[in-house]
Amino acid sequence: MRKLFSLMMVLVLAGCAAIEPHEERDVQRDAGLSIQEVYERALPTLSEDKQRHFAQRLYRLTGEQRWWALNHAYGERLLTRLEEDIVGLAEPGYAAARSRAIVADYSQRTAKRRARRAMLGEWGEIAFARALLFRLAQAEYYGILPAIEDHERALGYLGEVDWEPFLTDPAVIEIYAAQVANYAYFLHQLGVMDLRREVEAAFRRHYPPDRVAGLDAAEYRNWLYGLTHFVIADSRYYQQKVDPEMHAWVLEALERETAGIMARATADIQAEVALAFLLADREDHPLVGRVREALVAAVDPASGIIPSSAEEEGLAGGEHRNVLAIMVLRWPGRLHPGPDLSDRLG
Repeated sequence: MRKLFSLMMVLVLAGCAAIEPHEERDVQRDAGLSIQEVYERALPTLSEDKQRHFAQRLYRLTGEQRWWALNHAYGERLLTRLEEDIVGLAEPGYAAARSRAIVADYSQRTAKRRARRAMLGEWGEIAFARALLFRLAQAEYYGILPAIEDHERALGYLGEVDWEPFLTDPAVIEIYAAQVANYAYFLHQLGVMDLRREVEAAFRRHYPPDRVAGLDAAEYRNWLYGLTHFVIADSRYYQQKVDPEMHAWVLEALERETAGIMARATADIQAEVALAFLLADREDHPLVGRVREALVAAVDPASGIIPSSAEEEGLAGGEHRNVLAIMVLRWPGRLHPGPDLSDRLG
């Protein structure tokens, strides 16, 4: 690691000297770049899904063409999976069979995953429908949806799914809040249906301000993740800024909970909280600065990354929180849509 960066990191962590705001941002950007360098070296050893997750976000943060190849490889896999599902939807019972298989294969490694598996098992074809919805939204982000043969069949199927009861059910929101917000925006962005207001209202009913203080650790994190994903999903996952007025209720709730976020939230969630403000063009908010300081302080000098939880050791387990930290620390103020793969995959 560069000597200058090491020296300034020591000053930040030890509080040995006052650092001017612009110098502190340089330290934070360097910290983000150092984490990124660790992951760039390790990317070939990570799963395809981890590579996709990392490269997609780095492209949207930087617009650098070196991230194009991994996004293109994911686009090819996406096309293959969608084509299989679209052909399958022509056969009676396909969606139900796929749902049963998805639930059967769903990870049971943690209590959260077991609860989600049980929940999905109670909702018929939703397990398949939400996976199909995610893939179609990804295809639309990459500009390749119009070129997929018979993609209208998939959109038509999604339009027949009874989404509102699922997305507004308190038991679903209790353990699936971020996904609920995502799916409401995906459905709208694909032109299938607009349930954004209904989902927002259901979320706010389930988590009134006076309930937040009594939430246990898992519920508290679920609430925060849900809040941030109303903004993140509206940004088309870091492709554009959002209207801060539309999401004022989210930003106000996060601001009220500043002390709890810094004391109770994981690094992943703290980073997404900061991203909610950044996507709303509120980089000057004090909570963004506090999260940046916390993320820099959380970097482990030995590994060069923000360590994972005990359940997910190593670089693979920490990819999610570290790529989010990179985005918060290196935030350039401008986002890059796509990448548009229509010329190569269309």
